[in-house]
Parts: sequence; C-alpha cells; structure tokens
Amino acid sequence: MSDIGVAEIPVDEKERPLPPPQPPVKNALLDGPILRTLLWLAWPNVMALTAGTCVVIAETSYIGRLGVEPLAAMALVFPCVILTMTMSGGAMGGAVASSIARAIGAGDRERASTLAAHALLIGICFGLVFMLGMLIFGPKLLELLGGRGNVLAQAVAFTQIFFGGAVIPWLMNSMAGILRGTGNMKLPSALMLSSAALQIVIGGSLALGIGPIPSFGMRGVAAGALIAFSVSIAVMSWYMFSGRARVVPKLRGLRIQGAMFFDILKVGAIACFSPLQGVLSVSIFTHLLANFGTEVLAGFGIGARLEFLLTSIAFAVGIASVPMVGMAIGAGRVARARRIAWIAGAVTFVSVGSIATLIAIFPDLWVNIFTGDPGVRAASRQYLATAAPMYAFIGLSLSMYFSSQGAAKVLGPVLAQTARLVFIAVGGWWLSTHDATAGNFFVLAASSMVMLGVLSSLSVVFTRWGPKPAPMKVQAAVS
Repeated sequence: MSDIGVAEIPVDEKERPLPPPQPPVKNALLDGPILRTLLWLAWPNVMALTAGTCVVIAETSYIGRLGVEPLAAMALVFPCVILTMTMSGGAMGGAVASSIARAIGAGDRERASTLAAHALLIGICFGLVFMLGMLIFGPKLLELLGGRGNVLAQAVAFTQIFFGGAVIPWLMNSMAGILRGTGNMKLPSALMLSSAALQIVIGGSLALGIGPIPSFGMRGVAAGALIAFSVSIAVMSWYMFSGRARVVPKLRGLRIQGAMFFDILKVGAIACFSPLQGVLSVSIFTHLLANFGTEVLAGFGIGARLEFLLTSIAFAVGIASVPMVGMAIGAGRVARARRIAWIAGAVTFVSVGSIATLIAIFPDLWVNIFTGDPGVRAASRQYLATAAPMYAFIGLSLSMYFSSQGAAKVLGPVLAQTARLVFIAVGGWWLSTHDATAGNFFVLAASSMVMLGVLSSLSVVFTRWGPKPAPMKVQAAVS
C-alpha cells in the first residue's frame, strides 16, 4: 500500500495549531485603490499650499507698511523668486520624487538611496548657479524689468540676501522631493505649514522691527524666508538620516555616478522649462495689457491671483500622482500608471473648474476682497467671466505635467507649454496691430489655456510610457 502525502499543519511547542501566516504587506501606492490613495496623498499638500498663499498675502501686507517703493520692489523681484521656487520644487523636486519612486517600485532600495544623495548634490549645484547668476547679473536684470531709483535699490537689497542663500530653498525642495518620492507627503506638507508661519513672524519682525529688533526692510523679508527654510532643512535632515524615512541618502562612501545624475536630470532639466515659459507668458500678457491703462492691468492682476490660488489645488493633486505613477512604472505596471494619470487629471479638472466657474458667475465673491474701484471691478469681472472657466484646463495641464514626470516622459507637456507661449506671442502681436480691445486679449488668454490643457493631454496619449518592445527574432526556415 503506497504512502499518501499529507500536508503538515504547523504547531507550537504544545502542539497547538499556529495561526495562518499573514499575507505580505502591500504598498498602497502600488496596490491600493487609485482615487482614495491619490486624495489621501493630496490633502496635506492642499493645506500646505494654502499656507503658502497666506504668506504671499501677509508679505504684501507688511511690505506695504514699509511704503510704496518696497511694495513695487517686491513686485519687481517676485517673478525671480517664483521661478526659483517652482524650478526647485515643482520641476526638479518632481524629478527627484519620480526617480526615487521608480527605484522603489522596482524594489531597488539601494539605488533609491544613491539617487537621493545625487539629488542633494544637484540641489546644491543649482542653488550655487542661481546664487552666482543673481548676485552678478541680478541688478542688471531688475533694471531691464523696469526698476529705477530707490525701487531698484530695494529690489537689489532683497536679491542680495535671498539669492545669496539660494542653496537653501534648492536644498529644502530637493529633500522634500526625496520624501515625496517615498510616498511621504505629510512631513513635507507639515514643514511647509510651519515654515509659512515662521516666515510670516520672522520676516515681518525683521522687516518692520519689533522691540530691540531694528527694521531691516526688504533685507529682513528675505532673511525671514531663509531662516524658515533652514528650519525645514534641519527637521528633514534629522528625519532622513536618523533612519525614519524609507530612503536614507547614501553619503558614506558615495561614488559619483553619471547614470544617477542622468536619471534625475533627464526629467528635471526639461521640466525646468515649464515654469520658465509660464513666467514668460504672464510677462507678455502684462506688457500687452499695460497699454490699456492701470485699471485693466489691475483687473487682470486680480484674475491672475485667482489662477495662482487654484493652481495650488492642481499642484497638490499633481505632485501626489508623481510617486504613484513612478512606482507603477518602476514595477512595470504601465496600465495602472496611465489610469492614475487620467484619474488625477479628472480630479484637478473638476475641482479647479468648479470653483473657477462659480467665481465666473459670481465674480464679486473674489473681486470684493481686493478693490472697490469701479474701473478695476469692471475689468476684473470681464476677465473672470471670459477666462476663469478655462482655469480647469490649466489644472488639467499641470496634472498631466506631474504624471509625466512620474513616468520620466515630461517632454510632451513642456512642448505644450512652448506652443502656448508661441500662441500668446503671435496672437498678442496680431491683436495689438489690429486695434483689439482688452476683451479680445482676455479671449486670447482663455483660448491659450484650452490649448495648453488639450495638448498636454494629447502628449500623454501619444507618448509611450512603457519600455520599447523588443525586436522580434526572425528564424530562418529549416529545410
């Protein structure tokens, strides 16, 4: 009679059956429901970016107390500051998060740690480039932008302090990118909240002077920002190098590897053109609308502030999609990565579009916050009624941009931004030579938003995210 194999039941030392083994822990970013995971990652970013908006409002308030010239100086230098923060945070920071997420998705923690160290080096190098560039060429640039007299002197004073420490924001956003690449959105967002509070308190105190602290003016505003950013760097450094993060930058015995730099820069270097082109687009519109007078320009500015606020929502959702898409790509799950991109796009389109359309229908909800001037109010209402519903396409384009970062295929959305810039420049030139009204320029702005959203989406449709198919081997017929 043959023996019959029976599966042995595992028991403890008293021969009691042991409980069944626990299933392996799943990665929520790779295996969890897409919409719920996306919103879980996005909500801390929404809170943090709202705090960033509060910083802009608070700075405008206490700089205004210094006088009209410092306020004009801040307006002059603000595009340079925004460009620095968006390049280091959204462009290069997103590229860092993408590379880390793809390494984790592929199950290669060693590579992720090495990438993190190279990301810090990239942040330091780019910070040094911005520092030297603005300290050497900044005064001339600000003069070309229209700075004169004491306004130029105040702007240069801010530049000397803020860009003298340009390594600090670049290093801060590089660290935040590393953490976000591991799926940790809460710590960078919490630090953005605390940094915003510190920036308001310290910057306001140093700018205006409180008690024994003298007034440092615009230099105090810049110093307050750098101090707040330094606190964030200290906390993130402690968190990462104490082993609490999923990835610890590998600094001991680090060998510089060109392939690691390439993995980050192939996304980040291209992505940096997107915020640059965005700033140029706004600058062109500002220049064109300035010909219609202060009221129209101010009305456009009020609408642009709403766009800035609502794109924070798109940024929050978009940056949350980067590690989800990156891990899916790293794990070879391209279909899931594309589903994440489209769900994130739908969330941003609906959320941004709903709020913007409400403001377009009831513009006084927004306009009343800023002005009571009848001319400015009329221009603001006209701009919001025309362009605000199209902010949904701006949100869609940002979402496609960040999802493409996660897939390391960001060229398409950047070229869509290039197409928008050319469209605005050519369309603006044509309108300015045909006696167009301000309303015609508002239509041009709205049309450019639709074009940007559509082209960014098409770039995701037609760009291959997965590996190239291997060539088929043709076998010779055997006779």
